[in-house]
Amino acid sequence: MDGKLNVCLLNDSFPPVLDGVANTVLNYAMLIHKNHGRAVVATPSYPDAQDDFPFPVVRYPSIDMTKTFGYRAGLPFSPPTIRDLASYRPDIIHSHCPMTSTFLARSLRTSVKAPIVLTYHTKFDVDIAQITSSELVQSAALKMLLGNVNACDEVWTVSHGSGENLRKIGYKGDYVVMTNGVDFPRGKAPKEAVDALRKKLGLSESERVFLFVGRMRWYKGVKIILDGLDHVARQGHSFKMVFVGDGVDFEEIQAYAASLSIADRCIFTGAERDRETLRAYYSLAEMFLFPSTFDNRPIVLLEATACGLASILVRGSSSAEGMTDGRHALLIDEDASSLARAVTTVLNDPGLAPCLGQNAMEEVYVSWEDAVAAAYRRYFIVIENYRKKQEELRRRRRSFRVRLQR
Repeated sequence: MDGKLNVCLLNDSFPPVLDGVANTVLNYAMLIHKNHGRAVVATPSYPDAQDDFPFPVVRYPSIDMTKTFGYRAGLPFSPPTIRDLASYRPDIIHSHCPMTSTFLARSLRTSVKAPIVLTYHTKFDVDIAQITSSELVQSAALKMLLGNVNACDEVWTVSHGSGENLRKIGYKGDYVVMTNGVDFPRGKAPKEAVDALRKKLGLSESERVFLFVGRMRWYKGVKIILDGLDHVARQGHSFKMVFVGDGVDFEEIQAYAASLSIADRCIFTGAERDRETLRAYYSLAEMFLFPSTFDNRPIVLLEATACGLASILVRGSSSAEGMTDGRHALLIDEDASSLARAVTTVLNDPGLAPCLGQNAMEEVYVSWEDAVAAAYRRYFIVIENYRKKQEELRRRRRSFRVRLQR
């Protein structure tokens, strides 16, 4: 090595797919390329992908599974893909998904003799249960996932909560908490951008606006939001609720919202790919509603924090890690009535949300620059530990051969 590492990043999602982990891998690759070393990304092929990035992207074969779980499924056992990735001579392999990507990572490790670090982002047991109701299939899938996690040389989690989720599915090894960051600077979007977005959405300057950003899945607490806001509306309060994102439950969620008293107060925008426009969404809202116990320290929460937007979160959830109730956020029980009480508190005290948001922006904000720099420093430790382990294995083999020859 010349002091600059060759880093192979792998994930099952990457632009044009929009989700928090795809955003994470994109920022890792961009900042490693810009500030530290060299990056290459391996990800499933997409028909409309345009990989005009300053770093190489290796696409491997995939099949369309978007109707089942919203993504294309990669086929990782591809010798040409291994040869392509090996040509970049990776010093470390960093997988951000314990399924397909880690199968590919393990094959690549065999070829290039570089360690694998895995970042565990998502509660995969929940995702697997959503895909199949068969306990036998769920058990087999979790066993396969756990085998991949155990095969990695170091495991990172984005929060203590995600580490405990790993424990729940049977992982007994060590893990390192390595937090995500955000690519937004501290502060709100320019006023003209916010005003233009308000006009586009048909919102007046005086309207109170709440926001959700993320994949449109029921398990992200969306029903709690809708039922809670329905209760608030029936108490005579005025507000608008903006949902930014898409997903396999999008149409069901829209239909359910239409059946409630808040039908004319909900705005569903679909996914937003422009980062500055997304920043404007965070900047026009008064509070970020995210009562999800599924997510592990989600990127959208950090984006809201960067824009001085405080959140309503479930007490004890991974999302609420590092958030102090009444200082950075309002923490609630995981039910609609608790959310309704928190929203009512915000509506009755116009000065509360800006104060919480300012505290969160100043005290909780983490930039991607800092997060990736910390990860890059840790890469050297992972590599050194791997080399020591390999040397110890070689020493034991030599010792074993000597004993056999006696």
